[in-house]
Amino acid sequence: MLNYEETQEALSRQIDALPPEIFKDLNGGVALRQDTLYDANGLLILGQYHVEPYGLGRYVTINYGSMAVAFRYLDAEAFTEKLRDTLHHELIHHLESLAGDRSLEVKDAQDIAKMLAAMPNYRSNSNPNNGACC
Repeated sequence: MLNYEETQEALSRQIDALPPEIFKDLNGGVALRQDTLYDANGLLILGQYHVEPYGLGRYVTINYGSMAVAFRYLDAEAFTEKLRDTLHHELIHHLESLAGDRSLEVKDAQDIAKMLAAMPNYRSNSNPNNGACC
């Protein structure tokens, strides 16, 4: 695994390696944050694509803390690959947003639903027996 500073350097190299057209209208850029974030289902949030009508506009955040938890056992090379995959994933959200497409957003929701369905002890908020004991 990489520490925060090494991750920042690796992220900068990955950004520099991409064509500048990918970053069109990404006026808030890409930021590495130290946060460890979870979604409403308790799943780690590795990265996020943001669209704010005021303030920063469109930008990407990569959550180092979340990645450090999820990939703590990976060596530096494998961790860097996960960082690249996360960056690319969020940039696809950006490009689709510019095109008015939400395909990856829909696929993400489907993948999360499949993952949660495969977790035997998970109880969703829509489950009428949520919180009930056996």
